[in-house]
Amino acid sequence: MPGALHIARSGLEALDARLRTISNNLANANTVGFKRDRAAFETLLYQTERPAGAPAGADNRFGMGLATGAGVRVAGSERVHAQGGFTLTGNALDLAIDGEGLFEVQLPDGTSAYTRAGAFTRDGEGRIVTPQGYRIVPEIQIPEGATGITIAPDGTVSALNPGETEPAELGRITLATFINPAGLEPVGENLFRETVASGAPTVGNPGEAGVGRIRQGALEASNVSTVQELVDMIETQRAYEINAKVIQAADEMMRYVNQSV
Repeated sequence: MPGALHIARSGLEALDARLRTISNNLANANTVGFKRDRAAFETLLYQTERPAGAPAGADNRFGMGLATGAGVRVAGSERVHAQGGFTLTGNALDLAIDGEGLFEVQLPDGTSAYTRAGAFTRDGEGRIVTPQGYRIVPEIQIPEGATGITIAPDGTVSALNPGETEPAELGRITLATFINPAGLEPVGENLFRETVASGAPTVGNPGEAGVGRIRQGALEASNVSTVQELVDMIETQRAYEINAKVIQAADEMMRYVNQSV
């Protein structure tokens, strides 16, 4: 009975972690550039009472073994980097990535972070920044009074300066790609950090060598499917109830044995 209690307890803990993951996905269903998480499970060690192929007699062997599992645990939380839909905004500094890649921004400590959320704006010096004030890399500054800001699919930023008749090129936005984007570390504020698992970033121009293209005046929506998350939540809740019933059944069996002995 203690074994059944332990196995059911591990199931409750794993399902609680899955429910927290689903809750976070639903909470960010409308977060620009958000990528959903998926909890991955793995079995615990098995207790082998009889290995497969063990002798069953003088000339016979067991065709199958006898092993009892010890439960389940969360192996990790995998981030699904599938493309989200596009929402047209008409804002010149709202950018969406159509394909692979992430925008690189510089944090206050000088390190780099990466994001799919392209809701950019300008700071007091005209530099393109995130809503939190983090500068885009490479740094691009839009002169005061410039109009007709245009960002081409290849990342080229142009604007019409006061007193000029032809738009001037102000710089070019690049995108970073990773061998394993699922290995990026989420740090909040729609930002990711490079890790050993993700590999080093490869910086390239949009539209070249498999890098996605930039869409101006649009934002990438979350890739969370509310319907799928609700279905997963119901499934998790039912599995949680079943594990709770296993604990209840094991407790009743132990009480019966104690009262009968």
